[in-house]
Amino acid sequence: MTDAPKKPATAREGSLDAPFRHAIAWRDPAFYDTGAIEAEMERVFDICHGCRRCFNLCDSFPRLFDMIDEGPTGELDGVDKADYGKVVEACTLCDMCFLTKCPYVPPHEFDIDFPHLMLRHRAAERKAKGGDFVREQLGETDRNGKLARPVAPIANWATSVDNKPIRAAMESVAGIDRAAILPTFSSRTASDRLKKPAGPDPSGPAFGRRKAAIYATCFVDYNAPATAQAAVAVLARQGVETRMAYPECCGMPQLEAGDIADVAGRAERVAAELAPLIDQGYDIVTLTASCGLMMKFEWPLILPENKAVKRLAAATRDISQYVLEISKAHGLAPGMTAPSGGVTVHHACHARAQNMGAVSAQMLGLIPGAKIDLVERCSGHGGTFGVMKETRPMAVKVGKPAARQVAQKGNETLCSDCPLACKHLGQLVEAELKDGAAPPRQAHPIEILAQAYGLI
Repeated sequence: MTDAPKKPATAREGSLDAPFRHAIAWRDPAFYDTGAIEAEMERVFDICHGCRRCFNLCDSFPRLFDMIDEGPTGELDGVDKADYGKVVEACTLCDMCFLTKCPYVPPHEFDIDFPHLMLRHRAAERKAKGGDFVREQLGETDRNGKLARPVAPIANWATSVDNKPIRAAMESVAGIDRAAILPTFSSRTASDRLKKPAGPDPSGPAFGRRKAAIYATCFVDYNAPATAQAAVAVLARQGVETRMAYPECCGMPQLEAGDIADVAGRAERVAAELAPLIDQGYDIVTLTASCGLMMKFEWPLILPENKAVKRLAAATRDISQYVLEISKAHGLAPGMTAPSGGVTVHHACHARAQNMGAVSAQMLGLIPGAKIDLVERCSGHGGTFGVMKETRPMAVKVGKPAARQVAQKGNETLCSDCPLACKHLGQLVEAELKDGAAPPRQAHPIEILAQAYGLI
């Protein structure tokens, strides 16, 4: 999806050719030309108005179509261009419109990439006016994790939704919605806990055949280290030699804020640091879907000339994808027991956007006798989108259909390729349950597999 083939001699309707994405021209001054951006938005929005296949994805499209339908002409020319920003605001850069709905993506002559147009608008706005201070501070995940680590119990107490006075103050001062469940911090990071991972099991089917460097991701390293421990335990059981390799955050929060230069710097540094491990035969394994999407797809579009970035993209696998790969190539170690009460797997948008299939559901389906149900609706969380008071109502609106589906499954466990989506959905599911019904416990898919093996 990243390298453009030759355009067909004659244009054809729909996505009859394999889609591709153009490199992001963020270093070209014309990329930030507000007049050119507005003209391109007008072109794209008019095509979207005539198609409307994306009406049931994020709130960007209902907003656009409502503005058109409620305008004086019933066409795009009746929408004030000053309101175009409302469409941008509702975009979470999930890529679902590009991947699953739009018939006009490249190489079609209409050449539409809606998410990257929204990104371009945000980048230009940021360049002209600066970024949103609170959102950008929330996006400094490595810094925040390091600061919170020594005082994790206090930080978790202060930010709990049950701490109503402090959360009310946070909402008033910083605009962080008091109802949003915030991630908790751990006193010991995944990198600390796994400085010396357990050696590979010699009886494992992949013993001597696979080596994996675990890119823990900022969320797992600081907020959910048990996920990394589960991943290492499962891979070791398969005979995979593992080691931790987390240089810094992938930059998804900065991408959402339109700070593409910052993302490029991260991509260069991480790719350079992981290159020696790739040289040594290590596969790079990520533990959250957003980071996998960044490393495999967004980074090569931001730095298309960087060979180290391209090489890293080719070497990167999401953890569930990697376990499936091992299963197909070598088989999996025996000894799994089905989890009780069934599991609902939420297929996160950033996993779907990688076009690798519902790998977490497929991986858990390898557990003998396991009841696995799949939900493929957007959770609505979108990073800070589900946290800030200004945008949380949209996050709740978008996530409710998925929450209803999860509640209807009635399983004891909910998991997602995206841990923040799982947390957001878990909160919404409670509102959908009948009185007295217990909400599902939340876990990462790899944690469920580790439990099936009795490893945690």
